[in-house]
Amino acid sequence: MAGSGQISDKYQYYGHAYFSDDAAPGASMAGSNSRRPVVGMKIRVALVSALLAVSGCSTLSGKGQTLAPTPASTPPSGGKVTTSIISAMGGGLIGGSIGSSLSATEKRNALEAEYKALEYTTSGQKVAWKGDQASRYGEVVPAQPYRVGSQDCRQYTQTVFNGGASVTARGTACRNADGSWTPLT
Repeated sequence: MAGSGQISDKYQYYGHAYFSDDAAPGASMAGSNSRRPVVGMKIRVALVSALLAVSGCSTLSGKGQTLAPTPASTPPSGGKVTTSIISAMGGGLIGGSIGSSLSATEKRNALEAEYKALEYTTSGQKVAWKGDQASRYGEVVPAQPYRVGSQDCRQYTQTVFNGGASVTARGTACRNADGSWTPLT
């Protein structure tokens, strides 16, 4: 490298340039690859910027990462959720004591509402369902989604109205890779 005035390939990669003793700091390096380290740095800065833009922003809380409150996708056309998704929920909150007075159709409507709230609805918005009788109906309200490890999870409430009385249950569910939700409580 002594006296050549060229930047070694080894040092171009790392963005360092070493000059021979006879080369002045401001001397021209015509014919050399003197701009290659600058171009390499621009590429690295562009890649890091792109990665940051793609990764998005998240806020850490005591429960894990907080996700953006946007729906996961669009609800199914016709409003019906597949039987396999519903059965994967294992009864959800409605399978507990708050659903004991409901018919099988009402429980399915309530489970569909739970799934729609968890999968498609932004935090704090209600997903209503209707029962066989006008006096029986309910609503599901999801909370802010958050991340535990590699799973997206949400807390939610299911309220059943029967006549003039109401009963509310609270739970948490995490999303599986197949799009179903598994209740944790």
